[in-house]
Amino acid sequence: MGKKNPKVNTSKLTFMYKFFDAGKKEKNFLALILIFILVSFLAYPYPHIAMWVGFMLAGYSAIANDSIQTIGTFIASNTQRKWYHLWLFMGLIFIITVTISYIKFDGDVTYQRLTSKGFAESPSEFSFLQLSAPIILLILTRMRMPVSTTFLLLNVFTTSASTIIGVTWKSVSGYVLAFFTAFFIWLLLSTVLKKLFKNKPKSHWIYIQWITSGLLWSVWIMQDAANIAIFLPRSLSLTQFLVFTLYIFLGLGLLFYLKGDKIQKIVNEKSDVTDVRSATIIDFVYCILLYYKLFESTLPMSTTWLFIGLLGGREVAINLTKSKSKRQKGISKAFTMIGKDFLFAMIGLLVSIILALSINQEIRREVYSTIGSWF
Repeated sequence: MGKKNPKVNTSKLTFMYKFFDAGKKEKNFLALILIFILVSFLAYPYPHIAMWVGFMLAGYSAIANDSIQTIGTFIASNTQRKWYHLWLFMGLIFIITVTISYIKFDGDVTYQRLTSKGFAESPSEFSFLQLSAPIILLILTRMRMPVSTTFLLLNVFTTSASTIIGVTWKSVSGYVLAFFTAFFIWLLLSTVLKKLFKNKPKSHWIYIQWITSGLLWSVWIMQDAANIAIFLPRSLSLTQFLVFTLYIFLGLGLLFYLKGDKIQKIVNEKSDVTDVRSATIIDFVYCILLYYKLFESTLPMSTTWLFIGLLGGREVAINLTKSKSKRQKGISKAFTMIGKDFLFAMIGLLVSIILALSINQEIRREVYSTIGSWF
């Protein structure tokens, strides 16, 4: 009798394949980062080249990290749909939104977010660290950290410590507002929503969600286009505007093709976000809060902090309404997620402050003078 072939452990083979495949992807990513660093080092002495290198790096890194806020729930609740349908919908809204700003504000695509003190002047020269900020953001995004692109990209250009303080305060107040607004809304509605959303969602919810997500995406662009355009002139020529628009449009396509990439896990780990009805309510509340903060002042703010505050307050409220046996474990898990998200956001803030202090001598003098007055 011939010997029987030994059984192959398919689970181990699958694990090994995933492990080596993941290792290969990380090596490719590291190689890409090294190329970006080299290109940035070679480009920064030449302002006309550096501004486009900085913009291209900032364009993808900012949208990739901030995708969790605006299109994260949209992606999570539309996984069954073709990626290019989602891309064309959001891409068209992006084009319309920035075109309105370009026409209305004489070449400015940021809805005057960069008219605030500290950002109004178009950059005439760049430092290597300024071009490195988007690369750092790419690395943090790869590590699934929901850091603030506003802090990381804008703070390295400001010339005033008071501007950093103003942006930080507006962002922190946004976090607190979003946390408690979401907490009370879901505390009051969670039980009702569970009963209403027990069955499969009806077809009209898809249309409601797409409209809500589109509005949210448009308002987010009004706030955060500044993070991408910070490297460019404050008033773009027609050619510059077309390059700006086409690049972001294509970058969105890549993001949808990758289904949000690594950072999408921040949304997917939250409760019920794949239900189109829950996703719609999250987007609607976030849109209202973002719209309110948009017109509070022209000073930029971190939309990331607003979003993680919203998800955090919602998560606590949902777990408070669970049965007694599940409540304690759920609340503990919620605060663990909140603490992790907040820690990552603080890391982004700290990195941005270190970069701003390293780049700008005036900010260092202002900080040292303020500290000296305390003693």
